[in-house]
Amino acid sequence: AGDPTSFQTNGSLRYRRGSLQILNQLLLPHQTLYEEISSVRQGWEAIRSMKVRGAPAIAIIGCLCLAVELHNKRNEEPSLGNLETFVLDSLSYLISARPTAVNMARAAQELGHFVQQEAKHEGTTPDSLRESVINWAEALLDKDLEDNKSIGEHGACHLLQHIGQDKVRVLTHCNTGSLATAGYGTALGIIRSLHARGCLEHVYCTETRPYNQGARLTAYELVYEQVPSTLIADSMASLAMKEKKITAVIVGADRVVANGDTANKVGTYQLAIAARYHGIPFYVAAPSTSCDLQLKHGGQIIIEERPSQELTDINAVRIAAPGIGVWNPAFDVTPHELITGGIVTEFGVFPPAELQAALTRAVYKI
Repeated sequence: AGDPTSFQTNGSLRYRRGSLQILNQLLLPHQTLYEEISSVRQGWEAIRSMKVRGAPAIAIIGCLCLAVELHNKRNEEPSLGNLETFVLDSLSYLISARPTAVNMARAAQELGHFVQQEAKHEGTTPDSLRESVINWAEALLDKDLEDNKSIGEHGACHLLQHIGQDKVRVLTHCNTGSLATAGYGTALGIIRSLHARGCLEHVYCTETRPYNQGARLTAYELVYEQVPSTLIADSMASLAMKEKKITAVIVGADRVVANGDTANKVGTYQLAIAARYHGIPFYVAAPSTSCDLQLKHGGQIIIEERPSQELTDINAVRIAAPGIGVWNPAFDVTPHELITGGIVTEFGVFPPAELQAALTRAVYKI
């Protein structure tokens, strides 16, 4: 992916062959600190602790931390079989960091299959296999950025064509921009595309409790790019739909299953219910790598539960009464019938009921 000796930089990472630095998103917006990731273990810890978050970024960082460790161990001389085992075990380990987001699992499955096939070829050496894995991981960066820009264009075109207005007012949730992807973003990519066309009147972003990704990260991106925007508390969303003339709700997804049900940051489900009541189209933006067509419905999605301190504490300061019980699911599932605008992918915008067939045609060319 480009010159391996020069850094490729986006909001969430800096990478060149043998070196990966991730932006510690826990410190934003007050401090911008890039931390070196030199091993799979460090990559896992960065993902688990949410220094890195966003389904596409998790897969990219996961694969790149493996690439960096492989590069830095190039002078060691494992057998072909040992190298294959190391890669497969590392991929399995990385999946466990954040199990709800499917992108890492998809990347692990595809890269694992690639490695197994490469290892069978006559003439494959440990060095050539290592190089192939590193190239595969690096290619994710360019592919994700390309997909995000396509999502932005498809979503903006669809919304403007179906809403019948020259200017739109959008409500979004969590962070789905360059900090959550290889660059540009998914739901925030659509918002960027609308803004570039001069068609975005205003965007409202929720704070997204309990980790405040909207207040810390989405607001940070919107202010940086001078997008007209306003931050609201999660509990203000229904009132904002009523009073602020919201044109559409656009969110991302960590997993989309065969019937169109979607798992996204907790709070998405209630936004979809409120949008349905107010007659506001509800869009989900996600690359095909976030689509898990092997699961039939959202009830089969494993929902990650996070530590109680994320809800009871802010910046290590306790805000909740001691002794109170805590339930802290990181995601909820939005039923497909509430996704009234459509699911926006790099291949186009599809009603949930048509997503599986559309992606099958696009991906497998049938």
